[in-house]
Amino acid sequence: MSKKTVKLIANQVEALLKRNNLSITGSRKKILQIFLEQTGALAHVNIEKKAGEKFDRVTVYRTLQTFVDKGIIHIIPTADNSIRYALCKDECSEGHHQDHHIHFVCNNCSKTFCLDDVVTPEIKLPAGYSAGHVEVVVEGICKKCGSQSPK
Repeated sequence: MSKKTVKLIANQVEALLKRNNLSITGSRKKILQIFLEQTGALAHVNIEKKAGEKFDRVTVYRTLQTFVDKGIIHIIPTADNSIRYALCKDECSEGHHQDHHIHFVCNNCSKTFCLDDVVTPEIKLPAGYSAGHVEVVVEGICKKCGSQSPK
């Protein structure tokens, strides 16, 4: 990663924390940096490994929960009842997640992706029902794994 990219990510980290009225701490900066450097969703254990021994499990968990509460990251449930986290887009705010897109889990590499260009379909509920959150998870083979399969 170039020095210019590292500087750009550091600036994004500080701007995100300031915009959400969060103190700029070492753990918040590092964990947010990890998300900005990734293309897919991350499990708690992946975040712990990438953060290094510098932060304990509780610090990582509390930081993730703060980011979810502030609308910085969102939770993606998986078929095996584990949780993954991914960056929210700018439309999300404290207490109001606007991530109306499909999540894709690759059955080959186990990576989870936010498919931002695929919007969740409108769900028409019966009278008296009100949806608070809609989550759509699609399982299959991602484009990287699909392109690696022998022809």
